[in-house]
Amino acid sequence: MPMVTDLFQWSVIDYLFNTDKRLYWAYLMCSAAIALVYIRFTRSSIKSLFSKSIWWHTSAKADYMYFILTAVIKALIVVPLLFGVSDVAMWTLQWLNQNLGYQEKIYIQRSTVVLIYSFSLFVVSDFTRYWLHRFMHNIPLLWEFHKVHHSAEVLTPVTFYRIHPVENVLFGLRYVLSAGVVTGGFIYYFGAMLGTVEILGVNAFVFLAHIAGDNLRHSHIHLRYPNFLERLLISPAQHQYHHTLEGSRTNFGGVLAIWDVLFGTLVVSKSKYYYRFGLGDFNQNHNPVSLLISPFKSSLVLLYRFVKNKTQNFQPTNTLSNYEKL
Repeated sequence: MPMVTDLFQWSVIDYLFNTDKRLYWAYLMCSAAIALVYIRFTRSSIKSLFSKSIWWHTSAKADYMYFILTAVIKALIVVPLLFGVSDVAMWTLQWLNQNLGYQEKIYIQRSTVVLIYSFSLFVVSDFTRYWLHRFMHNIPLLWEFHKVHHSAEVLTPVTFYRIHPVENVLFGLRYVLSAGVVTGGFIYYFGAMLGTVEILGVNAFVFLAHIAGDNLRHSHIHLRYPNFLERLLISPAQHQYHHTLEGSRTNFGGVLAIWDVLFGTLVVSKSKYYYRFGLGDFNQNHNPVSLLISPFKSSLVLLYRFVKNKTQNFQPTNTLSNYEKL
């Protein structure tokens, strides 16, 4: 029975009715409503919202099949590999007690603690998401797996889940570690009576981001924010630019754009644009099985070249040599 429950948890039906999922029906409806308003005020054709050339493109059809395939893999393989936030919280609390000693609890109004805790979870999670996303682009071995996501030639909300299971594990570990450390720290200073500000069972800050049109990031609705706002929040147009070849080293932020501002990777959107998504003419891959297997093959090639390069350039001297980057 647990196996059946896990499979249902990762089924398409659960994605539509679970508020933790990006494809929750209310999030999709909000994004569609925002798209309709955008089309009305920009005098665009409503056909662009339901264009067959987008929703039934070879890349989009691959997204749908890949989504179902990886949902099963997540349930059977990925989820069992991950430990929980509570485990990391207890490890963090134990480390703080051993290294800093007993901490007299700070007593302030619980509602204040809950608000600060909820906001801290959101900010720390977004910060770590920015850096892992940036690493996925800049470390060749990780890029081979993240490339699966960027191989999409058209963008739909389902493209969000065009993620390799290896990347799912990394992002899952990122969240567990960041949320666990924050939780352990708060328990150490404020005690165990923690909670989060939630809307429909979801962190309120995450919920607001979802209903504000998160799904439009993976769409062809070029929704821009004023330039000053795009320095605070990543707009759908900014993330769409990230999905182009020329913009793939910019706009790594999840919700907040402040990390891109601080670390020099922000590009604001433009009113006139032509975006070509994907990896170029010779790098497209829309076979769901190949999307799973090919990153392993290419990463093995990278590792072989790296080891070979290390061996060829090794010199037994007393000084460290600089090895050529991949």
